[in-house]
Amino acid sequence: MKASVFSLEGKALKHVELPEAFNEEVDFNLIKRAVLAIRSAKRKSYGANPRAGRTNTAEYIGARHYPTPMRTINTGRARKPRLRNRRFLLYGRVAGIAGVVGGPKAHPPKSMRVLQESINKKEKQKATHSALAAIADKEIVKKRGHVFDESIIKETPIIIEDKFEELLKSKEVAKVLESLGVMQDIEKAKSKKQIRAGKGKSRGRRYKKRKSLLIIVSKSKTTVEKAARNFEGVDVVAAKLLNAEQLAPGTNAGRLTIITEKALKELQ
Repeated sequence: MKASVFSLEGKALKHVELPEAFNEEVDFNLIKRAVLAIRSAKRKSYGANPRAGRTNTAEYIGARHYPTPMRTINTGRARKPRLRNRRFLLYGRVAGIAGVVGGPKAHPPKSMRVLQESINKKEKQKATHSALAAIADKEIVKKRGHVFDESIIKETPIIIEDKFEELLKSKEVAKVLESLGVMQDIEKAKSKKQIRAGKGKSRGRRYKKRKSLLIIVSKSKTTVEKAARNFEGVDVVAAKLLNAEQLAPGTNAGRLTIITEKALKELQ
């Protein structure tokens, strides 16, 4: 499979052969499994202290031969664990069980619960190759909802010359994206940004945002990474750190992608 290499001005310079991974069969179920496994690995375990609400002297004594102040049956009260008597003969406040003041939760979240979904390494790698094949299918990219100028972009992914990695300013990146006819996809993502409903607004998740372009570069910490980070929904990732979640966010394969020539060699 071949693809055109574009200049910063949006002109086709030459054709290059895409790596073998782009010829993989697109398996949407496998991609979904890999993305969910990657997302679940980011979750942190949480839970209540097993001793919470139980650090007291509350005890249930069901024996009848104990003196009245010590036992909890045959005293005209509910048979529940009570605190040791204080001052009065039948003081014994109920404690240490769910449903009482200061008591523990009935079924709290437990920190030993396994939150991560497992996936084999080879399956995960195959899912990444499958997601790469999906971004090379123009129809799948369009079906995902991306918009671009089809008079300029005849096939996907978009391969661009290595000078793109050296851009320093956002306005320079915007000019290149405009010449490639993909700026409208960023505008679409920007128009879809909305305020989240519910309590998440006050927990650092105020806005619901959409994904737009993915830019794959040859290595981390390139200058274009800072220059492109202000565009709505745009992600910049090094070729070696690429995974199925970046290529198919939300488990939906076919993300509109720009790849530099150096990054394409890294994908070999």
